[in-house]
Amino acid sequence: MKTALIIGSTGLTGSHLLQQLLDSKQYDKVISFSREVEVEHPKLVNHIVDFDKPEEYCDMVKGDDFFCTIGTTIKQAGSKEAFRKVDFVFPKNFAQCAMDNGVSQFLIISALGADSKASNYYMKTKGEIEDFLKVTTFKSVAIMQPSLLLGNRKEFRFAEKIGGAVMKLLSFAFVGPLAKYKAIESTTLANAMFIIAKTDTPGFTVYQSDKIQEIGKIE
Repeated sequence: MKTALIIGSTGLTGSHLLQQLLDSKQYDKVISFSREVEVEHPKLVNHIVDFDKPEEYCDMVKGDDFFCTIGTTIKQAGSKEAFRKVDFVFPKNFAQCAMDNGVSQFLIISALGADSKASNYYMKTKGEIEDFLKVTTFKSVAIMQPSLLLGNRKEFRFAEKIGGAVMKLLSFAFVGPLAKYKAIESTTLANAMFIIAKTDTPGFTVYQSDKIQEIGKIE
């Protein structure tokens, strides 16, 4: 039996993934790091931590598979600096702790188009965390690059709501080379991460949105 670790378990994809981990027979223990407790379960260990102080939580980042589903937007965070902290600094710190403590597998949600050389700050930041993970010593690193995520968020994101509605209407057009740009359900992404973790594929692997859709599709 294995131990799963997760950050971002209260978010859109993370909440779905957390439930899958708790329901799974593959994991007998799930450790969540967050700022608040929203779920209680016999298998779940909730650590309420200050994400700005890795020295206080690093020793607790011990297990087998680490799932990083934390993320925000520049608008939601309030500034580029605050956004970078959530999407780069926090994942980097947890990854470093996990690596130092012998965690073998790290899975993270990035974004389609992530590139550390991009002019777009969002894509640049996503690309930078990917670059960091590329040189880590994890046995397995899985990068999820979803297109626009669909689902009911706790916070309202107007642009995503409009974009999601438009992409649903035009979904028939996203075929062939355009398939990776088709919007994807957060439940599908969560399921894909869960399935990919079970394969424990060695090395650094990037899964673009069409592949995530194929792997995580729920009939």
